[in-house]
Amino acid sequence: MSPDTPATMPARLWRALQRWRWPALRLSGRIVLVSLALLLVVQAAVFVVIRHSIDRNAHAQLGAHLSVAARVWQRLLDQRAATLNQGAALLAADDGMREAVGTGDLGTVRSALDNHGARIGARVTALLGTDLAVQAVGQQSDPGIAPALARLAPQLAQRPGSGVVALLAGRPYQFVMVPLRAPALIGWVVMGFPLDQALVNDMHAVSGVHAALVAQPVRGAPLVLVHSLKPPADASPLATHLADGDLALDAQQHLVATSDVASGPEGRITLRLAGPIAAAMAPYRSLQWMLAIITLLGVALFGAGSMWTARHVTQPLRRLVRASERLGRGDDDEPVAQDRRSDEIGELARAFDQMRVNVGAQGAQIRALAYRDRLTGLPNRLQFRDDIQRAIARADPGRDHIAVVMLDLDRFKHVNDVLGHASGDRLLEGVAARLQQMVRDGDVVARLGGDEFALLMHDADTDLAVAVAQRITATFEQPLLLDDHTVNLSAGLGIATWPTHATDADALLSRAEVAMDAAKRHTAGAQVYDPAVDTASALNLSLLSELRHAVGHDELRLFLQPKIAIRDGNVCGAEALVRWQHPTRGLVPPMQFIPFAEQAGFIRHLTLWIFERAAAEQVALALLGVRRVSVNLSTRDLLDVELPAKLDAILRRHRALADGFCLEITERAIMDDPQRAESTLNRLAERGYKLSIDDFGTGYSSLAYLKKLPVHELKIDKRFVMAMEQDAGDAKIVRSTIDLAHNLGLTVVAEGVENAAVLALLHALQCDEGQGHHMSKPLPVDAFCDWVARWQARAPAKPGVAAALRAGAPLLH
Repeated sequence: MSPDTPATMPARLWRALQRWRWPALRLSGRIVLVSLALLLVVQAAVFVVIRHSIDRNAHAQLGAHLSVAARVWQRLLDQRAATLNQGAALLAADDGMREAVGTGDLGTVRSALDNHGARIGARVTALLGTDLAVQAVGQQSDPGIAPALARLAPQLAQRPGSGVVALLAGRPYQFVMVPLRAPALIGWVVMGFPLDQALVNDMHAVSGVHAALVAQPVRGAPLVLVHSLKPPADASPLATHLADGDLALDAQQHLVATSDVASGPEGRITLRLAGPIAAAMAPYRSLQWMLAIITLLGVALFGAGSMWTARHVTQPLRRLVRASERLGRGDDDEPVAQDRRSDEIGELARAFDQMRVNVGAQGAQIRALAYRDRLTGLPNRLQFRDDIQRAIARADPGRDHIAVVMLDLDRFKHVNDVLGHASGDRLLEGVAARLQQMVRDGDVVARLGGDEFALLMHDADTDLAVAVAQRITATFEQPLLLDDHTVNLSAGLGIATWPTHATDADALLSRAEVAMDAAKRHTAGAQVYDPAVDTASALNLSLLSELRHAVGHDELRLFLQPKIAIRDGNVCGAEALVRWQHPTRGLVPPMQFIPFAEQAGFIRHLTLWIFERAAAEQVALALLGVRRVSVNLSTRDLLDVELPAKLDAILRRHRALADGFCLEITERAIMDDPQRAESTLNRLAERGYKLSIDDFGTGYSSLAYLKKLPVHELKIDKRFVMAMEQDAGDAKIVRSTIDLAHNLGLTVVAEGVENAAVLALLHALQCDEGQGHHMSKPLPVDAFCDWVARWQARAPAKPGVAAALRAGAPLLH
């Protein structure tokens, strides 16, 4: 919950606050703009409707005008036809013409045709016989006209005395044909007049629209014959776009209508009439301008009124906005000014002032929740980080030291699962109380989350931090009583100091956490930060790359350390170990790369490499009497559900047997995820592997749980074995472990046999097997085989280890 959204804020108030969060002046502007926008949308819609109506009416009127123009064109053609018909009839009634036709004097006929045609403006004059064959053509007529006229004659004969428009030799003509009688029909007089530019100009002058004659030949593309557009206007669109409708001509939109004029043997002639749309809409322009002026005046008046109304509403809201800004900055002391209004604005002001009071109260609670742990009351991670930053800022790197001790409880999840979360909470409270008793005045104890705690120690170097960590570990040895249950406490503690390990707060926390994780992995109690186990360091990133290279380039070496049967001294097995023969560093000790490989997750590759090499040597070792080789499994190996299948594949490659291997698992590896570990162990046991609990006595597993696991062997940790001859407590632990294991039907291996006295004690305690430097250190495979041969060669000479010890005979190394 943040201060800006308190739960007690009324819903209507919160919505109003969000709505008026911007400055009031901008809000009033938005109100006006929205109102004006709505008005403009309405006016625009009206304008579009009116414009569409004007456009439709203009087109309708222009279309009607074009129809009238088409009739005017036809009237002009009819008038010309009458004039032509009279002129042709006058020639046909001429006695000289009839006499020349009767006597066959074609020269006289041609002369008469030319003279008469010139008087009436005919370009084509001809005499046709009664069979419509061309008898004579005027000498002024276009050359080659006779064949075309012959094809047109039948059409003329169907309408004698009427004007016929036709395309002749690619040009438009209007023809009339009248009979020549003397008194019987002796021929036909034909006269043709061109439809030229003058005619379409007259048409434009009379009707106000442009006219064009378009020829559509039988063969070829349509073309404009004549038109009334003023040069250099392009009239070709009239021929390329034959459909009626709007068409761009001379950079203006025109409405075009088409009327058929004539059709003949050479093609059709159409009349295309085009009227400018702008001229048709001109009368409406004044109406549109008037509408625009009215709209602008309405918008101005509406805007002024909206602005006045908005300012009247937003003036009190502006004060509320300023109050909200103060509240957003954390200033909740100044009351909100309240107008004496009974409307929604007044109600909002009163509710806002009440919210200010509530936010002030809740702000303090929220700040406490943000920086304190609710369960223990300790500072949380955020507050702890701030405390470290302040401490570093005040400290002198040359002489001051700051230490961070971070701890993570063991088995806390188990307490939660078994006793419940209420008991888990009480456990955390008890741990917090104990930690607060351990620190000095001025030091800080914090709960970082879950079961993690941390201490910030001022003026504390590494030694002091280690001493405090040891006191914490000693304090945790006292069980905690929860109702009727006694809970044993333990934890992994990590220590990092400033400026030795880090130079800032985040790095210091990170280094302490790395050390804590290392402590939990090694069950070491307290661990100081070591860059060697930090996978994030540049050195270890390089080491990981080199380790990957080592696996693929045969830099790893298999070493074996023998195990002997303490009862008779025979070699019964060996533990497989890995060494790294670095090309420049030489033989790298395992502690310099094994812990890092575990933390980085590369340990799986090393495990499979060791198993592969051991499987390859199984037959050779068996011939020497080494029945079983032990291979260590890490936590990551045990949690790998594919591990059994991977081991099976290696066995198949080398034709090795599973019962020739003993797989050693630490208690911690099992307890990290008991269910998955148990599942993997059961699958391995079913395949014939012998299973051993390594470093027994240092982990946290319960005997009841171990009893359920398919293990065959317990391996006592060397820390108990090495000092058992001098430490009675360690000797008791070893004796109890051996008795316990035998009672459970398990064999026992003692690790860390460093001298003959320890070996004699183990023999007396009936320990089954021993392993340590007293017999042999880990050896390369060839050296190990030589050692086994020498050791076994002495077997007949020694009836048992005990006898050898009594005789004081040294063991072979």
